[in-house]
Amino acid sequence: MAYHIFTSESVSEGHPDKVADQISDGILDAVLALDSEAHVAAETFVGPDFVANLGELSATSLPDLEQVAREVVRDIGYNRPEERFCWNTFQYLNRLQQQSPDIAQGVNRGAIEEQGAGDQGMMFGYATNETPNYMPAPVAYSHLLIEKLTECRHAGKIAWLRPDAKSQVSVVYDGNRIVRIADIVISHQTESSVEIGEIRRVLEAFAREALADTGLVDAQTRFHINPTGRFVIGGPAGDSGLTGRKIIVDTYGGASGHGGGCFSGKDPSKVDRSAAYYSRYVAKNLVAAGVADRCELQVSYAIGEAKPVSLYLSFFGTGHGVSEEKATELIRDGGLFDFRPGMIIEAFSLKKPQGWRYRQTTNGGHFGRGLFPWEKLDKVDAIRSALGL
Repeated sequence: MAYHIFTSESVSEGHPDKVADQISDGILDAVLALDSEAHVAAETFVGPDFVANLGELSATSLPDLEQVAREVVRDIGYNRPEERFCWNTFQYLNRLQQQSPDIAQGVNRGAIEEQGAGDQGMMFGYATNETPNYMPAPVAYSHLLIEKLTECRHAGKIAWLRPDAKSQVSVVYDGNRIVRIADIVISHQTESSVEIGEIRRVLEAFAREALADTGLVDAQTRFHINPTGRFVIGGPAGDSGLTGRKIIVDTYGGASGHGGGCFSGKDPSKVDRSAAYYSRYVAKNLVAAGVADRCELQVSYAIGEAKPVSLYLSFFGTGHGVSEEKATELIRDGGLFDFRPGMIIEAFSLKKPQGWRYRQTTNGGHFGRGLFPWEKLDKVDAIRSALGL
């Protein structure tokens, strides 16, 4: 691969689509806390002074869904009625309905080993050794900027920041080697009283400091801060939001394939979510074991069936003495990994999360963060032993 630039983006918790994701996963957390066997597919739509929940669920007990939605919006920081989206003033509508029995009959089987996939589809997992958390650099650095800006806003260190924001980082590569960061874009909602010159000065300095440890920001790095010159009306007051519209932000920033299914609001019987998590787990352990510098794994399912229909592995020409065929045979038949939905749920305790909650996945990406069990590196030695590395 020749000299090239690759770009990825991230969005903040106040972005309208992320508001929707957080409400959907807040509902999932609240339902699972009451009934760990519940099935949930919660969609959220947000707009000016409006939140609606649609989708399907099946549970023995339900929380106050409106209260969940209001708590999520409050925690994000939408607390000003004059901005036309505020936690205690928006109109709420609930249209969640009972899960279809046609779906349930394929998923609700007695033995965990026999649990069928909640839907058909294909899922991708990816890992690269170009960053310490085995994530592509452009999306990792975009997330880092938003994470630090969000922390700064909640701490009141830059008083004029409001919740809605986006970042974008363009990384220069020479082959697979990272050279530098060419461009950084930050669009951040602010209060109306701040001059654009001050916004650009403060946020450029902030970004330089946030990314200083990468050593990739130089004198030629171009900054694009609030390029339109004004970003005051933001969040659901400025644009509608919907669950699942940031699937590339949630995963690998476009560096890997995507099956098309979103994660948020879905219980772990939905392989869109659980199998994508497991595929990341496998790919990350393979890269950490030194099998390849980059690894992409695709798995596919048929609704109601436990075993995957197919499994595909690619090293993009970065393998280290192990063929893709041999590695595929190991992960499929070697006893180290089990892609059946019930076994994935058990491996990661996805029905009863320990030390994390689904709502926490929605900001900063679902991957590359050690908080989550699918990020653990507990198969590295077994992989190396099995492959003779």
